[in-house]
Amino acid sequence: MTKSTRRKFLASASLVSLAPALNALPMEQENNVLVHHVFFWLKNPNSKEDLARLIAGVKSLSKIETIQYIHVGVPASTEKRDVVDNSYAVSELMFFKDLAGQKTYQDHPIHLKFIADCAHLWEKVVVYDTISA
Repeated sequence: MTKSTRRKFLASASLVSLAPALNALPMEQENNVLVHHVFFWLKNPNSKEDLARLIAGVKSLSKIETIQYIHVGVPASTEKRDVVDNSYAVSELMFFKDLAGQKTYQDHPIHLKFIADCAHLWEKVVVYDTISA
């Protein structure tokens, strides 16, 4: 597969992977959609066990009812470029219908348990929250 064809395929596959999230959100609430993207760096980046525990912990958050869609991922083996930061270990991407849904998630017992059970695994966490423009 040529690089151009591969890039087109990967771009299309990325868009298709977001389809469930976009379909889960009613169009009339489009202006209120909140996206919560979190990046985790492990204290022990070479520990497969810590990575597996963190991934399992993040996946447990999917039980929180206000999360419309969740994607849990690790850095992809994409082309190395100056603008790409793949230094993190795990990311979570969540979609909420509105700010209230995200607030419910923040205070939810499952989220608080995740923090209590997994905070010792990470060295750094960066959060990006966006709302529809």
